[in-house]
Amino acid sequence: MDIKRLVYFVTIVEEGNISAASKKLHISQPPLSNQLKVLEEKLGIKLMERGSRNITLTEGGKLLYRRAKNIINLAEATKKELEDFENGVQGTLSLGTVSSSGAILLSRRVIEFHEKYPKISFHIHEGNTYELLELLTAGIIEMAIVRTPFNMDNFNGIFLEEEPMIAVMKKEFDWNEDARSIVLKELEDKPIILYRRMKSLIVSSCNKEGFDPVIFCENDDSRTTLMWAQAGLGIAIIPMSAFKIIKSEDLIYKIIDNKELKTNIGAIWMKNRYLSSIAKSFIEIFSKNERLD
Repeated sequence: MDIKRLVYFVTIVEEGNISAASKKLHISQPPLSNQLKVLEEKLGIKLMERGSRNITLTEGGKLLYRRAKNIINLAEATKKELEDFENGVQGTLSLGTVSSSGAILLSRRVIEFHEKYPKISFHIHEGNTYELLELLTAGIIEMAIVRTPFNMDNFNGIFLEEEPMIAVMKKEFDWNEDARSIVLKELEDKPIILYRRMKSLIVSSCNKEGFDPVIFCENDDSRTTLMWAQAGLGIAIIPMSAFKIIKSEDLIYKIIDNKELKTNIGAIWMKNRYLSSIAKSFIEIFSKNERLD
């Protein structure tokens, strides 16, 4: 089966008609129509019905479309794998990261990766988890370092150990200096600072403990959450590993003893999509260091 004809067929399906496909492929319509006809003759089956404006796939056409996508992706992946094999592990890794992952990555993972693969450089895209999922789906980044919870249906991933949420505050906010941990109920009536993606989880957990949290500030970033706590404006609720983002002797934290307020950092990538040797090498380092420190 000719790969080029499969590419033509997939393009026609995705563009919706032969005219639009011919423009995308930069070939005229008659040769493209002929290639489709040859493909149908070789397979002995009608693949699509041609309408005045759009095409409609037959059941056989739908089956071939699914198989053709896989064949084309496999062919492209094989080509890239051979290029990687020929050139060695070098190039650029497009990586998305949430702000709260910085301390974890730079503690040793990226450093160890750079020492082992000095020819690899990085294109870093920062954002919240949902923004990074969109970039990953669109193919703008190859991997993302994100934080749970989120829907994993379309992704594969490796996750670090589960970590608790903590309450971060200036010392003058501390109501019990001897306690290293607290229960969620102790935060009732206290001004809470949180980042927006965690709001639903935190509010739900507070409600189950019988109270509505007093949310003084909600924002889009763990760094902002910590900065507001550092200014003495309230108590920040963040994942434990994010505490390392800001170095401050003024801030203390207490682990929140609540089974629902847990989260994980993970490296994720798209299912059924080519993963470069660079990305596979990064996963190797990431998976070796499953602890947070």
